[in-house]
Formats: sequence, C-alpha cells, structure tokens
Amino acid sequence: MTARPNVLFVTVDQWPGPLIGAEGHPVIETPTLDALAADGTRFSAAYSECPVCVPARRTLMTGLSPRAHGDRVFDGGAFMPEGVPTLADVFSGAGYQSYAVGKLHVFPQRARIGFDDVLLSEEGRPGSGAVDDYEIYCADQGYPGRSYLHGMSNNEYAWRDWHLPEHLHATSWAAEQMARTIRRRDPTRPAFWYLSFAHPHPPLVPLRTYLERYPPEAIDAPVAGDWAAGIGEIPALAETTRDWARPKDSELPWIRRAFYALCTHIDHQLRVVLGTLREEGLLNDTAILFTSDHGDMLGDHGLLAKRVMYDMSARVPMILVPPAGRRPELEGALRDDPVGLADVMPTLCDLAGLPVPAGAKGRSLAAPGAVRSVYGECGEDNRATRMIRKGRHKLIWYPAGNRLQLFDLQADPREVRDLAGRSDHAGLLRELSGRLAAECHGVDSSWLDADGSLMGFAPGPAQRKLRRELYGQRGLHNPMPPLSNLGRLAQSLTPDEPGES
Repeated sequence: MTARPNVLFVTVDQWPGPLIGAEGHPVIETPTLDALAADGTRFSAAYSECPVCVPARRTLMTGLSPRAHGDRVFDGGAFMPEGVPTLADVFSGAGYQSYAVGKLHVFPQRARIGFDDVLLSEEGRPGSGAVDDYEIYCADQGYPGRSYLHGMSNNEYAWRDWHLPEHLHATSWAAEQMARTIRRRDPTRPAFWYLSFAHPHPPLVPLRTYLERYPPEAIDAPVAGDWAAGIGEIPALAETTRDWARPKDSELPWIRRAFYALCTHIDHQLRVVLGTLREEGLLNDTAILFTSDHGDMLGDHGLLAKRVMYDMSARVPMILVPPAGRRPELEGALRDDPVGLADVMPTLCDLAGLPVPAGAKGRSLAAPGAVRSVYGECGEDNRATRMIRKGRHKLIWYPAGNRLQLFDLQADPREVRDLAGRSDHAGLLRELSGRLAAECHGVDSSWLDADGSLMGFAPGPAQRKLRRELYGQRGLHNPMPPLSNLGRLAQSLTPDEPGES
C-alpha cells in the first residue's frame, strides 16, 4: 500500500438519487453501485446545489457554491473562476497524475482545468469550438460523424435503441478509455482519475440488450402529489411544463424504460473499470466516489428534466468507498444528514491527505455527520426556485408569485403531501423560511420585504419557447459542422431552451 491512495471520481449526468437499487427502488438494476454502497458509505440526502449541468459541474470542480462561483443559471460561456484551484489543480499540484475521461462541460471546450490530459466526450457539440475524442474514435472505427444519426435530441424524451455497434456507444467508450488510462499510468506516482459518463442524460438511445431487461409492463408509474394538479398556478412550474413536449401517459413507461436501460449500462461498464483496478492490484488502495450533477423528474408530478428542487431533480446518488482498511468508519454505513456537491472537493482531499483550498465551501463527507442544512438555488426569472433542506424537512420557494412548499421527506419521500398550509407546521415553516431568506443574494435581495422575510415578486409575462430546434437536435457530423468563433460563442452559449446541457 502506497503512502497516498489513488482516487477514482465517477460522475454521471442527470441520474436521480432515488434511482439505485440500494435505495430500494422497485425496478432499477444497479448491482455495481449496490456493491459499492455496501462496502462504503451511501448518503441518502445528497443534493445538487444548482440542479443543471454547468453550475453543478463548476461546484464539483471547485468546491464552491453557486453564489461563490457565480453561476446559478447556466452560463456555458463562462471561464472557471479566476484564481480558484480546481480538483485537478489540487491533485496535480500534490504530485498526482490526473486524467479525465468523458464530459467536462467547461469553457472553452478543450480547457483541461488542471488535468494532465482529457479524453473528451461532449455530446456532439463541435459548435462549441472543438472536436471531441469520442467522435474521433467513431471516425477511426469507420463511422465518421454518424454518432447522432439515431435522430434523438440531447434535451428531449423521444427514444429509440442505439444504432451503431455496441462498442461505439458513448458509455462503452468512456469505460474503455478509462481502463486504458489506468493501465497506462505512471506506476511511481499516485493517480487521480475522473470518469464522467454523459448518460443517462438524453439522447435516450440505450443498447437493445439493456432495453430488453426492462419490459414496459414492469416499469413503475410516475407519482403525482396532492399539489400537482395546481402547478399551472405556480409560474415557475407552469413555464417549465410548457418548455417540454409533454409525452402521453402511455409513453412515460417507455421513456423511463429507456432511461433505466442507460443507467444499467453505466453500472455494468463501471465494472470494467473496477475490474481493471483489481487486475492491476490497485483496487484496495483506491478511494472511490460516485455521484451525479443532478437528476431528472421523469414524469413525476407531471414534470420532466431538472432545474426544480424536488428530489428526483435535485437529489443525487452519492457513494463514498475508502481505500480498504484505511477508514473503517466509512465501510458499510448509511448517512441521512444533508450534504451537497460542494462537499466533494474537501472529501477527496481528506481521503488523499491533501489540504483543502481555503475558499472551498463544503466539508469532508469522511468526517462525522453534523446537524446542517443544504441550500439550493436555480434561475433568476419567472423560473427561479430556491430550497432549504434541514433534517427530514425541505422547504421550496418559488419567488415568482411567492409560493412555498414544505415536505417531510422521512414520512413522505416522494413529496406527495405539501405541508406549507397546515397550521401544525407553521412554526417549522417560519424557521425554514428564515434560513432560506438568510441565504438570498443578488437579485434575490429585492424579493425580500423590509424585515428580511420572503416576499417574492409579481411574475412577468410567460415566455413561449419555440421547438423548431428540437431542443438542440444534432445532425450529420461528416463533413464536420462549422466550429463557432469563440468571440461570439461566449455570448451565445446561454441557451434559450432551459433544458439545454
């Protein structure tokens, strides 16, 4: 065993926290994650502080809250905060070899943000200024520019099975490249490996073998809260539902089936990476952390995608496995204290024995749990939503129209019963409202009244979204689409479509 452990940090994109077998989900197959959860610590109240791709990934890579790193909207044309060390900077600076495979979602697209090298899979975005390594691989295999000829979009819920040979699927590619990276390591130095799968984020194009594992009649039905019939009265939710082409109820089992198939494919390919570590004699001396940038509503309460603070959108899977024998208190544990993505950097630094950068806002998940709350924020217009999670309770605030929702997640984990209007919860509502108001900053300050209480604002006119672009539909990439001029790109990357990521 070396003095410093290796670190394998695995992220997925848009995977809801409740959607793993270890959570007791009735359908999903995640044997690899279940095994890791049994050997490590699973955090059942882990949240994305801003549940949309770019802000969440900035938090993961910097340890900063959205308030500290400056993005709670989706600013795809923003550089990493100046002078702020990334996870890769910290590990590289401590003598680790640091490599990333998969999705980074940074600007500019090929920025390495401190990694020694990056093998990039950016979901078919040459218009963001670069060609990624996954598309180069497909071309080398005889399928140039054809990875998006399945015709499905990155930001909607049409689905079909994968159209190319299995080894060309982005999930299989990412696992294979990480396994090769591990085998090609410098054996004289510890390694920090970042594996970032682009799925189960749409396009919903799973391998047929995984679709067949999930017969439609076995799929669990979406849940609808006692408040869901009135979402048209909440401007943020009314606009969110208008943003998406609402599938028929009969289509939802097929959508969830395709999504689950993508998840199980990832779970199985993660086994390839773990098997490589085992065969290289590294598995017991490697710390592993698995999480997601955010989740997906998948039809619950009549909603799709992310950007809202219900658990299917904002809660993420979080599993921490220490090196064998080094932190026995983290083996076989379950923690229900609220934690966030900002805690990832301090956690990985702790396990590697590295100092945490002074500006990091989180705390190590390897430390004993303490009473704390997690604050979430997303958006600055009609769709703005804020959250405070403390203990078993969660308060959600929609500033447009000043609507509050209160949930007891221990008694009601699927957020069916809104307790905000109940007199027996008035004291709790005041307490959590005060905690939430204390977190407000920027434009939010104008949404508080003179004594600092939540006041909200009158919603502006609803903004109709055109669907002509099919939510960022990709096309044929051979010949290559034009690379955008980076000078114009920074002004154009904040998307019109709220689901774009």
